Amino acid sequence: MIIKNERDVIKLVQEDHWMMDILLAAKALELPDWWICAGFVRNKIWDTLHHFSERTVLSDIDVIYFDHSLIDEKHEKKLEEKLKKTMPKIPWEVKNEARMHVMNDLSPYSSSVDAISKFPETVTALGLKLDKNNNLILAAPCGIQDVINLEVKPTPHFLSNKELLSIYRKRITQKNWKSIWNKIKIIYP
Repeated sequence: MIIKNERDVIKLVQEDHWMMDILLAAKALELPDWWICAGFVRNKIWDTLHHFSERTVLSDIDVIYFDHSLIDEKHEKKLEEKLKKTMPKIPWEVKNEARMHVMNDLSPYSSSVDAISKFPETVTALGLKLDKNNNLILAAPCGIQDVINLEVKPTPHFLSNKELLSIYRKRITQKNWKSIWNKIKIIYP
């Protein structure tokens, strides 16, 4: 399949029953400003562009949300447990982005999409969710051109700071994505 735009990405995910089941499970939590992000979206796109017949295993499924009213990490763990009861074989990870700026030593985020925009790589700064009618919504605050062109670059946020750029470089080395998806091009600014 050729992926040219956001509609193509949405169609690709809509046709993947496993991904849609995961999105429905996350939606059932009824969290404010929720998204499933990062590798969940990126891997699907890259696996498709590499013509893989099997899905690349994800180390976790990142469910994020934004709620100032309850910023206790214990609550996030309870939400993970709820998801594990629904789909026990999924490696769920739930984070409230209303508190994650503290963990990342940044100014407070204004929303989940704002937090996504500050992820290290543009190819990871992606999120999916279902609206009230189960229509699929894609958040791509840095666009989708890099992910569909197989180009790994730092987000503008990470480009803005030498310390963050060193974190980006370290992550790229640790992730070793090129060993899985050999067509990607990694940009080191």
